[in-house]
Formats: sequence, C-alpha cells, structure tokens
Amino acid sequence: MTNIRPIRQNEIDLIRFLLQKLDLNPAHYPFSDNVDEYECGKMGSISLGGDVDGYDGDLIQVEYIDSDSTPVVITLTKDNKGQLLDLDFWKTDLSKLLKYPTPDKLIFGKI
Repeated sequence: MTNIRPIRQNEIDLIRFLLQKLDLNPAHYPFSDNVDEYECGKMGSISLGGDVDGYDGDLIQVEYIDSDSTPVVITLTKDNKGQLLDLDFWKTDLSKLLKYPTPDKLIFGKI
C-alpha cells in the first residue's frame, strides 16, 4: 500500500545537505515533488522516485540521535541510473521517529 504525499521542506533540506557533503551538486539529482512514505511515515523513510528494482548502493550514511536518545541511521541511496532512490531511516529500537533531524544534528563517521 502506498502513501504518496508532497515532499516536505525539511526532507528537501536534508537531501540537499547530504548531497553537498558528498560534493555533489543537488541540481544533478532531481527528485519528484511527491514521495512515497514507507511504513506510513513511522520512521521517516521515503522513496524519492528512482527505480525501485534498480538499487545500486548507498551514497551516504549518517547517524542522528532522536529526542528519546535512540540512535537513528539515515541512508541516502541511488538506483542504477544514478537517480536518488530512497532517504531511509532506521531507528535502532524500531520505534517511531519523534523529531525529524536537522543537518546540524547529524553525526558523520561514527557508523
């Protein structure tokens, strides 16, 4: 079952920030104005419109500590056509994401 909705500004900001951390131009990685929420938005994961059958790897993986002190792994993935595929969130205790991360709260290199 899909849960299509407009992409939120905080998601756009996070994606652009992660691409810039990789020295990639966000303009070269367009994504749809509408996203598909996984798990009805429980953890924050969204499909960005790439080829779901063409997963081709992770671009970047960072960590975030949610407001309940639970670690969250955030991964930006791409498909085999070089398009963005997912912005994936995995909260280590599988509970609901309480507060959406901002770029200044991300932890790099710890994973």
